[in-house]
Amino acid sequence: MKSFVIYILLLFCSVSVAYSQTLAEAREMYLKGEYAKALPIFEAEYNAKPTDANLNQWYGVCLFETAGDMKKAEELLAVASKKNIQESFFYLGQIYTNEFRFAEAADNFDKFETLVKKHPRRRKDDLAKYESDMARLEDKKNLLSRLRRVVFNTEDIQVIDSIVVDKPEFLSAYKLSRSSGKLDYFNKVFKANKTIESTVYFNEKETKVYYGQPDKNSGFTLYSMEKLLSDFGNEKKISPDNFGLKGDVNYPYMMADGVTIYFAAKDEETLGGYDLFVSRYNMNNDTFLAPERLNMPFNSLANDYMMAIDEEKGVGWFASDRYQPEGKVCIYTFIPNQTVKVIDSEDEKYVSSRARISSIKDSWEQGKDYSQLITLARKAPKEEVKIAKDFEFVINDKYTYYRFADFKNKAARDTYFNVVQMKANKKNIEEKLEKLRDNYNKADQASKRNLTSEILNMETQLEQLQKDVPTQEVQARNLEVQNLR
Repeated sequence: MKSFVIYILLLFCSVSVAYSQTLAEAREMYLKGEYAKALPIFEAEYNAKPTDANLNQWYGVCLFETAGDMKKAEELLAVASKKNIQESFFYLGQIYTNEFRFAEAADNFDKFETLVKKHPRRRKDDLAKYESDMARLEDKKNLLSRLRRVVFNTEDIQVIDSIVVDKPEFLSAYKLSRSSGKLDYFNKVFKANKTIESTVYFNEKETKVYYGQPDKNSGFTLYSMEKLLSDFGNEKKISPDNFGLKGDVNYPYMMADGVTIYFAAKDEETLGGYDLFVSRYNMNNDTFLAPERLNMPFNSLANDYMMAIDEEKGVGWFASDRYQPEGKVCIYTFIPNQTVKVIDSEDEKYVSSRARISSIKDSWEQGKDYSQLITLARKAPKEEVKIAKDFEFVINDKYTYYRFADFKNKAARDTYFNVVQMKANKKNIEEKLEKLRDNYNKADQASKRNLTSEILNMETQLEQLQKDVPTQEVQARNLEVQNLR
């Protein structure tokens, strides 16, 4: 009996030691910022002692830092705050900031500041901790202040639909009409030795493409290319200084006017990861104007990207990973405003709800039926039957030829074959001339003399081709028409 009692005591002691060691290890991980590792340990200990304020604090912080269950994190930190645990107020302030509960956020940040200032600062370490706490508090207060201003500039748009899809397939939710162009994934359009998280936009006639791709600094930059005879070329960076933004610029969409471009970007001032921007092309100096960040609800504290507007359907789409688990993204469908209209309300709760898109129906006009518009927005355009073509040559009102096999008259076919070759030669000369003229502008006097004769010679060739091409086209057309009578 005595040995059995000793065994029980030893077992109890070993369990206590194991418990304290495990908890100590979790606290060590917590202090190092290894929240994901510490979380399951704190969760298990909390389940055993749910009223322990410290366990509530540690478990709540781990949930917050690992983007876990925020409602549970709030509940845990609220318990810790009742015991005046300093950090609980800091994290509650962040949770309320993210939920746009500004008054509660400010109150908790104030309580955190009060406790920080009460802490004695006799040692050097204490002073360093104080300065660190005040610096991170200042950072969060600035975000709170900025967010409050942004929320009260929320645009009054009607969000009529939403769908959650897998991120790799998110473009499946964009049902653009043909007049609004086409969107595709970078890796489906261009060859790359790795997955590039970007999209490509083709204009309606597919004569120009816009896309984001990594630049030399590994960040994303927007580029465009034009359709040449058989492929795209003349790659050009859309904005040499990346629109004045410091981070990635990606996911472009050019409106049908060829002037207004929407894109997503990361910057020092962005709210979340990607924010949505709009810029306009300045034809006078071949540059884009300084971009404007879109208001909420288009932007949020998460990633918001791929804005596209279909003027034919009268709807637009944008993607956001707000409230979504890893690998998922929500595509919102909305009715674009002709001009920006801000929500006219002083009700913080209502405006905050609209800014966050807590419920899309909150944005609907009373008594309005959106069912037909939603159906139209979801409707995919009919697949266009594409004609295999090498060129496009109008014979008359009835006939347009796309291949040499379409010609009935051999002389007409041979003549137009020469036209195609002349057009290719003309394009080649134009490209070379552009480079030569650029070199001429940068050259010294001696080099300019050498370049002058070459430029003049090519200009003479180009002038002749500009005369010959239309003449030969008329000749080919007249020869072919004889066979159509």
